[in-house]
Amino acid sequence: MAAPLDLDQVRTFLAIVDTGSFTRAADEVFKTQSAVSMQMRKLEERLDTVLFERNGRSVKLTEDGDRLLGYARKLLSLSIETLTAFDEESIEGHVRIGLPDDYAERLLPEIMARFSRSNPRVELQIACEPSQNLTDHIEKGLLDVALVCPSRIAHAEVVRREPLHFVTSAAHCVHEEKVLPLAIGRADCTWRKQGIEALKAIDRDHRVLFTSWSATIVASAVLAGLAVSVLPECALRSGMRVLTEADGFPKLEDAEIGMIRGRNSDRPVVEALIAHIRDSLQNMSPAPAIEVAAYQTEQARLARVGRGRSNLLAAGW
Repeated sequence: MAAPLDLDQVRTFLAIVDTGSFTRAADEVFKTQSAVSMQMRKLEERLDTVLFERNGRSVKLTEDGDRLLGYARKLLSLSIETLTAFDEESIEGHVRIGLPDDYAERLLPEIMARFSRSNPRVELQIACEPSQNLTDHIEKGLLDVALVCPSRIAHAEVVRREPLHFVTSAAHCVHEEKVLPLAIGRADCTWRKQGIEALKAIDRDHRVLFTSWSATIVASAVLAGLAVSVLPECALRSGMRVLTEADGFPKLEDAEIGMIRGRNSDRPVVEALIAHIRDSLQNMSPAPAIEVAAYQTEQARLARVGRGRSNLLAAGW
């Protein structure tokens, strides 16, 4: 029978993938960089394949490395689950998670429900702040895990991709104004930059009317019919309408949700939370607001061509 894989090597492999480099992975697993390199050589020899492509200081998974990734996460998760089952103390205590409030309304209930059902005696401490603040908290050891916008955080693991939309109020026509008013994030917000660049590309006049990192403030401006915003699927709310190319708005690139973890986040309870986050985000169904937005988009389209409500019902909406 073939000898089993070394779980310590598997853990190091995942640390390299999650941090994006051998150097940062060495800090994660409390080993020297040479020890990390040696472990990966042994793992590659054990599997008789090459797992990483090295380009200067950065690393990229090979096709076989990508194949191993799913198995590695399952192996480590099952190992932690097994240890937890035989150690009552490991499922007690607290774990600290942070995420922007853009994500919180849609993502947090699912994550909290899954995690609390499996770990009823663990206190979940939650912070809702912008991605840069959360990154600072991670570096200072104030958080164990954070969900962030990965375009600004080099070592973030992308755990979900979803559509990014221009959105307006379903009850107002602010998106038809000659100079488009916008309610968007602060100047360094990735969604803001992408939205404005897309509007410039089609020569659509616009002005920023409201600026805030608070999703509640941005959503309030949209729902009140004061401005259009740029939001990912998870931030859509009832009463919003997605603006499409039929409305004269360009299609945007997908938004990414990334995850970063603290240096001392190898406790079983933290590993359990990370596993629940991955499962929750990868298996999450579209937001309920998507169906509402699709209905409203079709309703507006039919109204423009004069087909009316009876045709809308006939179309199956």
